[in-house]
Amino acid sequence: MGREFLDLFDEWAKDYDQAVIGKDPQYVEVFSNYEQILSEVANRSYGKVLEFGVGTGNLTKVLFDQGYDVVGIEPSTEMRKVAKQKLPAHIPIKEGDFLTFPLEKDVTTIVSSYAFHHLTDEEKEKAFNIYSSLLKKQGKVVFADTMFESDRAFTTIIEEAKEKGYNRLAEDLLSEYYTTIPNLKRIAEDTGFTVHFTQLNDFVWILDATKVKD
Repeated sequence: MGREFLDLFDEWAKDYDQAVIGKDPQYVEVFSNYEQILSEVANRSYGKVLEFGVGTGNLTKVLFDQGYDVVGIEPSTEMRKVAKQKLPAHIPIKEGDFLTFPLEKDVTTIVSSYAFHHLTDEEKEKAFNIYSSLLKKQGKVVFADTMFESDRAFTTIIEEAKEKGYNRLAEDLLSEYYTTIPNLKRIAEDTGFTVHFTQLNDFVWILDATKVKD
C-alpha cells in the first residue's frame, strides 16, 4: 500500500520542493506545469476534501487557499513535518495511506497528486472500492499522477529516458507501480464511477471520477 517506499519519502522530504520547481533535470518534464496541475485538481473538487499523499503540503495549500475544508493523509513522518511547517496549524494532517486511514464524515471529494502510483493495480482497485463506500452519489475522486495511454507508451517513455541518460528516472518508472489509463478506467467504472482523463504534460494526467451509483 505504498509503505514500502517510506524510507524514500522520508529521505526526499527535504528536497521535494526543489524537484517540483525543476532543480532536478531528470524530473523537469514530470513536474512541468506543476502549479497548473495542482490548480486543476482543486478546481475539479468541491465540498469537504480528503487528500491522500499530502507530501510537503503543496496541493493542500492550494485547496486551503481556495477555501476548501481539507483533511490530509500522509504516511511519511518527515513529509508530515514539512507540511505542518508550511500550512496553517488548524489543517489536520494525519498519519495514514490510501488504504488505511482515519475515517472522515461528509467527504465529497478525494484528491491526490503524484502518489497513486505507489499502489499496485490490485491495491488501486481496493482503494477505489473504499472510496466508493465512503462517498455518496456525485462524490468525486480527482487524482493527478503519472499514467500512460498504453503499455507501449509506457515502454517508449522508459526507452527515451535511458537514451537521455536519465537513469534515475528510468529506474523510478520501472520500480514503482505506474499503470495505464485503460486499467484505471476499468477500475473506476467497476467501482461505480464515471471517469475521464486530461493530459497536462508528457507524464501526468488528471483522473476525474464521479460516483454515479449509491
